[in-house]
Amino acid sequence: MKTVFVNPERCIGCRQCEFACAVEHSHSRDPSRAVFEKPLPRPRIHVSPGRAYNTSFPNRCRHCNPAPCHQVCPTGAISRDTDHDLVLLDPGQCIACAMCAIVCPFDAITFHEQGNGMPPRLAALKCDGCVERVRHGKVPACAEACKTDALVYGELNELIATGRASESSALLISAAESEALATRPPDNVAGWRAWGKATVELNEGVHHGRH
Repeated sequence: MKTVFVNPERCIGCRQCEFACAVEHSHSRDPSRAVFEKPLPRPRIHVSPGRAYNTSFPNRCRHCNPAPCHQVCPTGAISRDTDHDLVLLDPGQCIACAMCAIVCPFDAITFHEQGNGMPPRLAALKCDGCVERVRHGKVPACAEACKTDALVYGELNELIATGRASESSALLISAAESEALATRPPDNVAGWRAWGKATVELNEGVHHGRH
């Protein structure tokens, strides 16, 4: 089974996954046009602050099996795509009773106005695993947009095995080297963080220059 695997230690909080998700689920699927749509397209993935300083966590639906949200939905708005093992939600059948959000153990369901060619109304919103992209052999938008491999798409067991191999290799390194590696982010993560810091400093310099 393929899924999007989260490596939270690599997340830099850039929110590119959120932007890519919102655009992918917009009517136009065009970044330059999606920002003018009403109601605005909303992301199905949400980047939240991590437990440690300067860390973030991209939270998304885990597509549980069995899925509590699927079990409690009174209108049948939530179903399972058995071909790709994804939990899908039809906003047209949603009555915004919030039962799904109450039982979701990952706080992955939110509520927003839905247009769908009708007067806007409140309905549930959740990750659909980019099912249309997956059906055409593409990678989910969030994983494609992630530049630090905080989100990786692939076979679940293979991704877990890769993670275990990395942990096993780390155990073979001396204690001093392990401590150094633990405090040093991967090169691509460090590069993006340095870029973000430089951008902030540049903006602050421009702001102070105006005053």
